[in-house]
Amino acid sequence: MPGTRSEPVRVLIVDDEPGLTELLSVAVTEAGWRPYPVADGQSALRVARARAPHAVVLDGMLPDLDGIQVLRRLRYENPRLPVLMLTARDALEHRIDGLASGADDYVTKPFSLEEVVLRLRGLLRRSGAEDARSGAGPGSRSGSGSDGTVRVLGELVLAEETREVHRDGSQVQLTAKEFDLLSLLLSHPRQVLSKTQILDHVWSSCFDGGGNLVEVYISSLRRKIDKGRTPMIHTVRGVGYAIRPPEEGR
Repeated sequence: MPGTRSEPVRVLIVDDEPGLTELLSVAVTEAGWRPYPVADGQSALRVARARAPHAVVLDGMLPDLDGIQVLRRLRYENPRLPVLMLTARDALEHRIDGLASGADDYVTKPFSLEEVVLRLRGLLRRSGAEDARSGAGPGSRSGSGSDGTVRVLGELVLAEETREVHRDGSQVQLTAKEFDLLSLLLSHPRQVLSKTQILDHVWSSCFDGGGNLVEVYISSLRRKIDKGRTPMIHTVRGVGYAIRPPEEGR
């Protein structure tokens, strides 16, 4: 049964370059995980349904389906599945499209295998898969989702342990990165956080186009948290973003 402690972490690798797929499979194996390499989008969707991976490494350019199409289908079937996208260095717009469609992180080609493993490990820890199955050592647990903290602001409730979010009693489905961003905002209610502060805390690294990345995720959170309701997520022009109780208005 998926999710038992004795099973290794399963990583779906989707790329049509055989040499790169082989290298990624070796890196995943050396990290103590089990790779499932495929070369096209349709195969990725079949394997995802059959093997229930704990994380996906997904190339943005595939021979049959566009990587964004595959991402959206994966996200539809499993909203919490961590997805790391591989993109070309000059494809900033494609990267932002991927992140807006639900990707949790990305690396640009060419990249080091060590970077891919580190990014994957971070995503797996935030989702709980790494700690539960890979025997992560002391000090390796991520703050997100690793404790029983429940954050409440107005009618918005976020539970760290279960990684569930509710507003007005209705559950809100968030990706791993959207959850981490909302958790950060809720841990500093009413405080204005800059884009740099958000990047440092949620992504723990600097990205080309990082400001756009934050804007994409704030926009996505607003669609899910605020749509049709009194806004809670606010932009302070030239400074950053803040979350406030709905009764405080604008």
